[in-house]
Amino acid sequence: MANIITGTRIICSIALLFCPALSVAFYLLYIIAGISDMIDGTIARKTCTVSEFGSTLDTVADFIFVVICMIKLLPILDIAIWVFIWIGIIAIIKVINIVSGIIVQGNFVSVHSVMNKITGCLLFLLPFTVGFVELRYSVVVVCVAATLAAIQEGHYIKTGRYEKSNRIYKE
Repeated sequence: MANIITGTRIICSIALLFCPALSVAFYLLYIIAGISDMIDGTIARKTCTVSEFGSTLDTVADFIFVVICMIKLLPILDIAIWVFIWIGIIAIIKVINIVSGIIVQGNFVSVHSVMNKITGCLLFLLPFTVGFVELRYSVVVVCVAATLAAIQEGHYIKTGRYEKSNRIYKE
């Protein structure tokens, strides 16, 4: 069940490519994808169906959702070059984390930390703020959270402070 919900996020994300950015259809698919992200892990835990496959699928679905949202939103938003540089730095840190997980832990590691969840929530809310909060302020908040989350994720991967069975970090 949880993997089906995660699959829904992938389908909604791909469908976003065919909707005008910030249209009603875009927001509807965006909300469905966001809700699926919020509930799939909970359902997996409640139904005792947490799995390596489900955790990896969730990470892949998140990646697809973020990339497609960037494809749709970045061209229509007036974002300063320094924000693109910051996003690039965050992406580099995330790639280093992936490579580090493969090298240090011997497999693909996805850390679902509280900071990553906060970042995901802030990133999810960003398109809803476009009409009433100056983008330069909301983007800074999201980028700070994403930077801290990426650094924390790297630390957890390098120190092995996560549960390998469900990819949740340990405090």
